[in-house]
Amino acid sequence: MAEIELKTAPSDFRFPTTNQSRHCFTRYIEYHKCLNAKDDGSVDCEKFARYYRSLCPGEWVDRWNEQRANGSFPGPL
Repeated sequence: MAEIELKTAPSDFRFPTTNQSRHCFTRYIEYHKCLNAKDDGSVDCEKFARYYRSLCPGEWVDRWNEQRANGSFPGPL
């Protein structure tokens, strides 16, 4: 069985404080911008997916996914 390696997003100078909610939101947006710019299955975008998944609560991601599906997402994609 393969060993699972858990990592979180690297530190980012744009988010120096301990409150990581903006960091989470930014990584989510970066991931979806990457998907829009490249193929949906692009390996290049996976790092952004790992980052936002390690930072963001699942409830937020579920809500943002619903908002994107409904066309009411508040961020720039």
